[in-house]
Amino acid sequence: MALSIGLPRMHKEAGERRDFLPPLVAFLDRHGAREIVVEERYGAGMGVDLSDYLRASPRCRVGTYEDCLSQDVVVVLRYPGRDVLGSLRRGTILVSMLHLPTRPERVELLTELGLHGVSLDGVTDDRGTRLVQNVEAVGWNGVREAFKEIAKIHPRFAHPSRRPLRVTCLGAGAVGAHAIKAATRYGDPKLREEMAARRVPGVEVTVADFDLTWHENYMLTRLEQTDLLIDATQRDDPTRVIVPNDWVAALPQDAVILDLSVDPYDVTVHPPRMKGIEGIPEGDLDQYIFPVDDPAYDRLPPPIRTKNRRVALACYSWPALQPRECMEIYGGQIEPVMRVILERGIDGMDLRRGSYYERAVGRAEVSRWRAAHVR
Repeated sequence: MALSIGLPRMHKEAGERRDFLPPLVAFLDRHGAREIVVEERYGAGMGVDLSDYLRASPRCRVGTYEDCLSQDVVVVLRYPGRDVLGSLRRGTILVSMLHLPTRPERVELLTELGLHGVSLDGVTDDRGTRLVQNVEAVGWNGVREAFKEIAKIHPRFAHPSRRPLRVTCLGAGAVGAHAIKAATRYGDPKLREEMAARRVPGVEVTVADFDLTWHENYMLTRLEQTDLLIDATQRDDPTRVIVPNDWVAALPQDAVILDLSVDPYDVTVHPPRMKGIEGIPEGDLDQYIFPVDDPAYDRLPPPIRTKNRRVALACYSWPALQPRECMEIYGGQIEPVMRVILERGIDGMDLRRGSYYERAVGRAEVSRWRAAHVR
């Protein structure tokens, strides 16, 4: 199916440097894309020259942001925003991280505008395992940055006389598993080697899975003994807080909070959608470290409570701290998704008898997802 592809940049904040790499352009060419339009300065944030994209395919050309959005298929890692959706023509295939289960208003908007949203975070195998993800980088990048903050706060961080550092990880799924391993190594294997060579006591990690977090007495006792609190949960109900702000008071004053779940607040709905740990700010690539006196706490609207604060780290995309490595992984993972779209088209996908990736991509398309999940 001869479809044109638009590859626009992401313009949400200065720290966002991720663009797909030239090998994806070459792949799209090989699998029948009619034309591939990359935005001016595409790849520049990662040191990739536009000529590399043009060399990857004779069908590739450089265009404006609007040119990219006018193609049959628009591929951009992050959701481009409500205003951008309104500028897409009906029938456009938008391939992006859409997070449909936690964004019901987004589902309705895509449907209303007649857009075929394919949610990359919703491309799953037949058992529900995500096929486009970088959970290892989520765990390791977040934990590495958190230990940098602990090193600044802890007066004897690198001294052999200090006690073991204590980490509590909420959640033991895919992200939690990497966070747990990273925490035993300070998020940095080289640092761990240096600390071990000095005979500095290491890190003790306790895992509290979601069903244990309901027990207040256990949690308060656990929090009192925690130097680093990690939220790596995946909640079915985003309106239910795991650690209320009142409980944050149980953490030692020099404790650090790390948000790896990056669920957003939404106080425009009732009941409001909350982060798993109440009262920590929402971070991005321009700022993901929040001291207790940061104005971001005061900007959080009611009913979010922020009275009890600790140094907190939150970022909507921890893998983006290493943008080139991040996009090498995502580029490889998105190739079979794009192959199915180019070869089968959205309307031709068969969720029952189709190929492995045809079923996976079909389930992630907004109209089919909506039919299966919205009652």
